[in-house]
Amino acid sequence: MAWIVLVLSGLLETAWAIALDRSAGFTRPLPSAVFAITLVLSMAGLAYALREIPVGTGYAVWVGIGVTGTALVGMLVLGESASLARIGCLLLIVAGVVGLKIYH
Repeated sequence: MAWIVLVLSGLLETAWAIALDRSAGFTRPLPSAVFAITLVLSMAGLAYALREIPVGTGYAVWVGIGVTGTALVGMLVLGESASLARIGCLLLIVAGVVGLKIYH
């Protein structure tokens, strides 16, 4: 169960990062509210997962999911560069996260 919560918390990290960008420095109420809610839920999920998963592994997986998800949303939805080099770097992050899970 801890791993499922950790993955969902990582996805919520992506949501709060995108909402933070869209809040325009907290000047837009709806994205600002989405940021606050998803941030709290993401942190709470991370805290729950760390009761069973070592902090080094859990935090790295959480950040890896958030970084990868945020970069993918940027490339697929927000028009950011999707160069081969960027995609390759994201694949390295994913490989690292998978490795941390396998060798946990």
